[in-house]
Amino acid sequence: MIKKLLLLTLLVGIASVFYAQDGIVRGNVYDKETGEPIMFGNVILQGTTLGTNTDLDGFFSIPNVPVGDYNLVATYIGYDSIAVNVSITPNSIAYESIYLNSSGVQLNTVDVSARREQARSDVKVSSISVSANEIKSLPSAGGEPDLAQYLSVLPGIVFTGDQGGQLYIRGGSPIQNKILLDGMTIYNPFHSIGFFSVFETETIRNVDVLTGGFNAEYGGRVSAIVDIKTRDGNKKRFGGLVSTNPFQSKVLFEGPIRKLREGGGGSTSFLVTAKHSYIDQTSKTLYQYAIDDEAGSLPFGFTDLYGKLTFASGNGSKLNLFGFNFIDRVNYSNASLDWNAAGGGANFTLIPATSNITIDGTFSYSDYQIELVEGDDRPRTSSISSFTAGLNFTSYGTDNEVKYGFELNGFNTDFRFTNFLDATIEQVNYTTELAAYVKFKQKLGRLIIEPSLRMQYYATLSDLQLEPRLGIKFNATDRLRFKLGSGFYSQNLLSSVNERDVVNLFVGFLSAPERLTELNTDQDADSKLQKSIHGVFGVEIDITNNLEFNVEPYYKKYTQLINLNRNKLLASESNYVTETGDAYGIDFLVNYRLKDLFFWLTYSHGYVNRFDGEQTYPTIFDRRHNVNFLTTYEFGSEKEWEFSARFNFGSGFPFTLTQGFYNSNLFEEGITQEVLTNNGDLGIEFSTDRNSGRLPDYHRLDLSLKRTFKFSKYTKLEATASVTNAYNRNNIFFFDRVTYDRVDQLPILPSLGLVFSF
Repeated sequence: MIKKLLLLTLLVGIASVFYAQDGIVRGNVYDKETGEPIMFGNVILQGTTLGTNTDLDGFFSIPNVPVGDYNLVATYIGYDSIAVNVSITPNSIAYESIYLNSSGVQLNTVDVSARREQARSDVKVSSISVSANEIKSLPSAGGEPDLAQYLSVLPGIVFTGDQGGQLYIRGGSPIQNKILLDGMTIYNPFHSIGFFSVFETETIRNVDVLTGGFNAEYGGRVSAIVDIKTRDGNKKRFGGLVSTNPFQSKVLFEGPIRKLREGGGGSTSFLVTAKHSYIDQTSKTLYQYAIDDEAGSLPFGFTDLYGKLTFASGNGSKLNLFGFNFIDRVNYSNASLDWNAAGGGANFTLIPATSNITIDGTFSYSDYQIELVEGDDRPRTSSISSFTAGLNFTSYGTDNEVKYGFELNGFNTDFRFTNFLDATIEQVNYTTELAAYVKFKQKLGRLIIEPSLRMQYYATLSDLQLEPRLGIKFNATDRLRFKLGSGFYSQNLLSSVNERDVVNLFVGFLSAPERLTELNTDQDADSKLQKSIHGVFGVEIDITNNLEFNVEPYYKKYTQLINLNRNKLLASESNYVTETGDAYGIDFLVNYRLKDLFFWLTYSHGYVNRFDGEQTYPTIFDRRHNVNFLTTYEFGSEKEWEFSARFNFGSGFPFTLTQGFYNSNLFEEGITQEVLTNNGDLGIEFSTDRNSGRLPDYHRLDLSLKRTFKFSKYTKLEATASVTNAYNRNNIFFFDRVTYDRVDQLPILPSLGLVFSF
């Protein structure tokens, strides 16, 4: 019944959108200096109540405009307002490209009013948008700000460590979170040293972090979405930057191949970036005290390459071609790991001159390979090759919007793993997924409703999933908003990461079993997919013009999760086991923004449990309390100084206690093995009460001080002195039960970084 009501609502909404219109005013708003789009800017028709905000591409559309002449006014903080004349005739579409000049206001000032207007007009349940400037405000490990460091300060996100750490989002493991780069899925976005991701901060335009209750536009994952959009290269002038610090160096170049001109016409621009680490070399001298491994250095290395070519037309349509190659290396004395990810694709936006529907799409291909070699001669290998093709259509009404689309995904997995009993798990499989969705947003006075429906067909499994979603926001007053989000979710992809692994360096991928009989479980399994149900409620309060408060209680019910059977004893046993689970809690966020001062405070209280058919237990990432405090202050006559501080506190993670030890003899010599005089290996008997212990609490303070030297309008040098783990807290990394040795996370790490921009 609920699904029928949602479908009826969607059909009524679509019909209202295509009702006869007077005329349409649409266009794009750009930064006059660089040609970059102005996001979330205000655009209004002067003397009317008709107006809207620009999107990530600076695009806006104002439908149902009565016939007449108007002044179209575009405003954005940090820029001078501008007005242009537009004329509307019956059933006409007027397009305008608007270029804003920067004013004397600091350009990195956050546009609070624009964000607040967006909060009033969009549902945005469990959604946070992050810009490159906000990432740069974080104290940077090694003098280099990175998305991996910023994501961990967001409410509901738990980070498990500096080395081999992973991000867990509101009870979802990394494989249950989809990471998108310009519409392409990135399968392992974080390097083995947890400070850095594969994404270059200077290329980021916007990051949308959807921690739960997301709409039908996204699918194929049961927990969360991180959607990263990169910016275009400078359309007006050639420029770039060079940076270096003890951890890595990077370069970025960008500029026009065909310059953007305000009089009309298109442009072509490029952007390329490369970064390479050498902490494995510098640590031998600078951080010798931090090295526990016999190799004599911090054993991490990576190289990231990314390039983008943009073809933009004079009416807002554009085509992007992009490619990447990400490499990660770890060389411990007793283990080595290498992974390589490469791929490329295209995305486009098409704005027809005679239609109110805009079209965008993505086509991409990627390949990821990983191998872990340890001293036990049981290498682990995994690869996944995938392609994506998607089309989206958006139609704008006065108080409503319809978006619908289609998606085709295919991936080929090749996985091999041998456990300590020499039982081998192998899978070579090709999987295809087809999806279609429709999302309808309707404003009804102070109420905004956003029902959506996703149809996900897993072709290899012959399984069709109907996934209704619903988002609601009610603007009780100009400063008080209530919101709600819910939905059904499913996914096919599995990960080899085991919840008992303290250090998750090897991240392999598999697809779901093709037969229910492959699931080794005492629970009744009626599907070969992982599934979940989300429910989120939230309250947003603008306490003052600069002080915001947000609270969101949430619940995620994982009705089925499928894991690799790492404890397989016999070849006849299944490769998979199933579980169910719950994740619930409450997230608080307070942020204060002024021209010179910014602070951000979050507190998350959460519970993450799993039921394996025998007992309910907390997961290893079940962090009960998580606090993040971030502040940035600019000072000096020309704001040339910037001080940043970040403090994180997290209560201890669960682990399974040791019940005892025993003499483990594998009888390598058969029945003639002498067991009375020969000692076997030391075996460990774990407690039957899974994850009943708790590690010590984690806390860390990071500080940085940046000084900017400006030489000309476009040339500057930024010198950043930073210190990670400022008071040298001994946070536990892992504990070797056999040798009774404790290994801690990284100690205090001071650094100096230089960035030269031109």
